[in-house]
Amino acid sequence: MNKYTKTQDDIYSVFDSTAWKTNNVVTYPADYVPPDNSTEFIRLSIIPSGESLNSNSISGVIMIDIYIKAGYGSNRIWEIADLLDTFLVEKSFSLSTSVTQFFNSSVGDGDDPDKTLNRKIYTIPFKHFGVQT
Repeated sequence: MNKYTKTQDDIYSVFDSTAWKTNNVVTYPADYVPPDNSTEFIRLSIIPSGESLNSNSISGVIMIDIYIKAGYGSNRIWEIADLLDTFLVEKSFSLSTSVTQFFNSSVGDGDDPDKTLNRKIYTIPFKHFGVQT
């Protein structure tokens, strides 16, 4: 496995965990098109960029689109953002000899062409530290 695959595996492991799944927040990868009747879900994008420690390391940002049904305010969005913080902020994950570490998050506006959904964008930077061999 390379640094990109290891990073993705570490990040996806959070959302595949029993602890995450008990919160009933449906989670999709960035390129997945949810069913038309979906009213609450998140969509996860991993964007590698920035400096790295060595050729087996990368840094970047995770962008998570938070969607809820429009017309009900943003309270549920903030609840999901707080939940994401609980699982990600200042946490580290490792499924191999490397480690993926998360830092502090932020939430920004996100317009969506589907006016039946309210969307915000949760972002959190990460660094993946790979072992130099």
